[in-house]
Amino acid sequence: MAFEEMAISFMQSQYFLPLIVIISIWDLFFKGWALWEASGRKEKTWFIVLFILNTAGILPIIYLWLKKWSKIKHTSRKKIIRY
Repeated sequence: MAFEEMAISFMQSQYFLPLIVIISIWDLFFKGWALWEASGRKEKTWFIVLFILNTAGILPIIYLWLKKWSKIKHTSRKKIIRY
């Protein structure tokens, strides 16, 4: 019962609404960016997964990080091959 009481008091506090707004803006920004990148790369599976799942920005950040990492690896391979 202690956890439920604590959760209810937090939801009634003055910090709950601003926290929800911040998390929503965070999620909207990263989800939009990841969807933009996925559509630009014609990755339909990633687009659908990112569009359907709500993960508070975690999955879009992982997607963007993985794609950036693969782009860096791919770019560095091209430089090595040219020399």
